[in-house]
Amino acid sequence: MDLLLVIMGIFLVLAGIAGSFLPVLPGPPLSWIGLLLLYLTKPIETNYWVLGTTLALTILISVLDYVIPSQGTKRFGGSKYGIWGTNIGLVVGIFLPIPGGFIIGPFVGAFIGEFVFNSSDKKQAFRAATGSFIGFLASTFMKFVFCMMLLGIFCYVFFKNSESFF
Repeated sequence: MDLLLVIMGIFLVLAGIAGSFLPVLPGPPLSWIGLLLLYLTKPIETNYWVLGTTLALTILISVLDYVIPSQGTKRFGGSKYGIWGTNIGLVVGIFLPIPGGFIIGPFVGAFIGEFVFNSSDKKQAFRAATGSFIGFLASTFMKFVFCMMLLGIFCYVFFKNSESFF
């Protein structure tokens, strides 16, 4: 049973890393659940400090994942329309049949939102869309680094206690 939990755990941690790039998968929560499964095995003593800290960071990063792209739009001079366009474009982009729709979606959404707000200033709409794109890239990078950190913790704890499994 413990070996099954470890296999499921590593699968979830790796799925979380993929979820850093694919918005249909919640990357950090999947990776954290994989780490939790490792700590639920009998050979590994539960470390509530590690689990609690990583859970708090998982929640924070999951919230920031939705905030950062819209803040990027705002920092580049976007209005509420651009911020809403970013969020709508992110959701719509998930369902686009083209590869990379989740990257193009926030950019196009911010551009359309700003263009609707002020149709005479295309440069401003483009700047807001650029801010949205930069925010999306920053958010993706943050999730990837965090999920890699969870993978590192998983591997360290597992290999430290690997003789207990075999």
